[in-house]
Amino acid sequence: MNGERVVGGLSCRDVLGDLSDYLDGQLPAVRREQINTHLRGCSNCERFGGEFGAAIGALRRALASPDPPDDGVVSRLHARLRNELR
Repeated sequence: MNGERVVGGLSCRDVLGDLSDYLDGQLPAVRREQINTHLRGCSNCERFGGEFGAAIGALRRALASPDPPDDGVVSRLHARLRNELR
């Protein structure tokens, strides 16, 4: 990363390496606080982390609520299941 800094005991590279686990809430409290401190003191990581977090959040929302199948698909599936059960 261009202009890498060390803030809160972590380099930008360290934060980037832990970013997915950070967003997933899978880091120990001490590491999470180090990353929070780094993000507060490093505008580059704060901006990238925010954009990355927003993209991951949007993807998770989209995957968590898929579009329901249209009525034609449901009707064909029901018909096929009825035929298979006979």
